[in-house]
Amino acid sequence: MDTEIVVIGGGASGLAASIAAKQEGRNVLLIEKEDKLGGILNQCIHNGFGLEVFKEEYTGPEYAEKYIQKFYESNIDYLLDTTVMNVDKTDEGFEIILSSKKTGMKKISCKSIIMSTGCYERTRGSISIPGDRPYGVITAGSAQRYLNIDGYMVGKKVFILGSGDIGLIMARRMHLEGAEVLGVAELMPYSNGLTRNIVQCLNDFDIPLYLSHTVTEIRSNKNNRLESIVIQEVDDSYKPISGTEKKFDVDTLLLSIGLIPDIALLDNLDVEKDNKTKSVKVNQAYETNVPGLFICGNSLQVHDLVDNVSKESERAGKCASDYILAKKTNENDVIKIIAGNNLLFVTPHYVSFSWVSRQTVIQFRSTSKITKGLLTVTQGDTELLKKRLNFVVPAEMETFNLDIDTIQKGNDILVNLEVL
Repeated sequence: MDTEIVVIGGGASGLAASIAAKQEGRNVLLIEKEDKLGGILNQCIHNGFGLEVFKEEYTGPEYAEKYIQKFYESNIDYLLDTTVMNVDKTDEGFEIILSSKKTGMKKISCKSIIMSTGCYERTRGSISIPGDRPYGVITAGSAQRYLNIDGYMVGKKVFILGSGDIGLIMARRMHLEGAEVLGVAELMPYSNGLTRNIVQCLNDFDIPLYLSHTVTEIRSNKNNRLESIVIQEVDDSYKPISGTEKKFDVDTLLLSIGLIPDIALLDNLDVEKDNKTKSVKVNQAYETNVPGLFICGNSLQVHDLVDNVSKESERAGKCASDYILAKKTNENDVIKIIAGNNLLFVTPHYVSFSWVSRQTVIQFRSTSKITKGLLTVTQGDTELLKKRLNFVVPAEMETFNLDIDTIQKGNDILVNLEVL
């Protein structure tokens, strides 16, 4: 066995999980495909990071550097510029095939894996925008990297489709760099970004937000460069409404239309998946149905705050350590945690009584904006939790704690959010 725990991915999630597992006394190897640690944080030069974890505000690179320094001080083994090609389950644990320029193909084994591979952006092809296929239509994350890492200005007259946080932040960034940002269109009747980003990135710069709108046509010039777009208002079925067309002359269309957890490495493993999160199902220890396989951060569920990614990944790192130490019982009972009224999803997806009891962190997203709501958690006729919530929106993850000692075997747990 080459090591006890392999962490795949060296961004915010992988760094936090590695440090936590190492602090528990485990042998850890972190594998990162890029040539440096930090992940997507390296291109997020805006501030707003660290308020929950460090009680101070940092830029993305500054936040990453705090964890990178702690990672180095922990003397954790790591491989950079190394790609994980394949993961297989064995009787003893896992077998991983790696590839790098320096060593070529290599095979290693471990007892446990923590997946912290992050997520990727949805592209134009995933939503089938009609019209031409010109240069100038790119994802907001790619534009962020071009501008903040490579120093390349992607356009001068910009429109943004989708109100995800990266798109909102890029609206402000492009404006500050001198581009004319003509607006942001959002298919839903509410924004998919944090409220603070709506205020700080759009309202503060008088950038219009067109809710319940989408791009219905893309037009190019003779040089196959983006020349203009047309947006339209949509009805309750998200179909364009005739007569609501608005034309914008632009040279760049940034797409901020959603993020998808990157779990392609798990395709050949028999993992149970969740259609809502687009990832896999886990228990309260962030363990999948494959024993010893843990997942956390944006590869489990797309978060809105990196601080929450770090805290969740620290918990996953400690749980992976408990797995190595066999801090589990022989109980095989499992109960589901079900997302009820007005909830898009709930994680974790089930409680496994094989794990030593510990307080469980439950996270969920709502399906719509709720100004005043009542959260109830029940198991059969037993009420486990009741809590009033104010201003719940789909863009912001909600969290509550549940003491596993209060949970009984048998009935599933139902999480409901009622509108008051």
